[in-house]
Amino acid sequence: MRDLFDLTGKTAVAIGGNSVLGSSIATGFAEYGARVAILGQNVEKAQEVVSAIEAIGGEAKAFQVDVSSRDSLIQAAYSIEEWSGGWDIILNAPGKNSATPFFELDMEEWDDIMDVNLKGIVMSCQIFAKRMIEQKRRGSIINISSVSSTTPLSKVFTYSVSKAGLNNMTQFLARELAPEGIRVNAIIPGFFPAEQNRKILSPERTESIMRHTPMNRFGTPDELKGAALLLAAEQASSFITGTTIRVDGGFGNMTI
Repeated sequence: MRDLFDLTGKTAVAIGGNSVLGSSIATGFAEYGARVAILGQNVEKAQEVVSAIEAIGGEAKAFQVDVSSRDSLIQAAYSIEEWSGGWDIILNAPGKNSATPFFELDMEEWDDIMDVNLKGIVMSCQIFAKRMIEQKRRGSIINISSVSSTTPLSKVFTYSVSKAGLNNMTQFLARELAPEGIRVNAIIPGFFPAEQNRKILSPERTESIMRHTPMNRFGTPDELKGAALLLAAEQASSFITGTTIRVDGGFGNMTI
């Protein structure tokens, strides 16, 4: 069955690949043969992911990028093309969160989160997908959304709105890029241990989440690999575009 998910000869660009979830998915790509560009603002963390991939025999390289800056994304694209010649898979996994209550939210914080979670991904797709089209490369774009995009959760207003917008963007781009042979899908993770959600996971909050998660546990980052590999490998998902795959322990079937 490995052939179904084989990514040998492919290059994946993992934007936010230095994050907890992004790094796990990027490692999964490498495990199945892809060369992986690890992009993040913290290049030291990106290099740690590269080292972990190299330790298992994979090939990767770290690139520093500010996803809220078009110039930074363009420079990263140039550098990656010099390294690999192009790319076939784009993973959009940057994320920024805040627990600021709605009536205390100021627009500076709103803009900061939106710049990373939504505008940054729009710019990433404009820059990286356009080059794929120019090079006549078929491929896949995978956006990392959130359960809060479909089940609005208290305390994460801006984050929830940004991820809802990402779902809509996924559907729009799926239609826009289908004629070019580029599939666009999203993964909706449930609750996973990551820096951006620890600040809202009080004992009371955790208990509430577990009551509404049929599997009664948090996910582990490696449990996202299967969905990502499915969407990355054309031979496995050649007729899948514009969809969202939930990896949430059943959370999406419940009501909070």
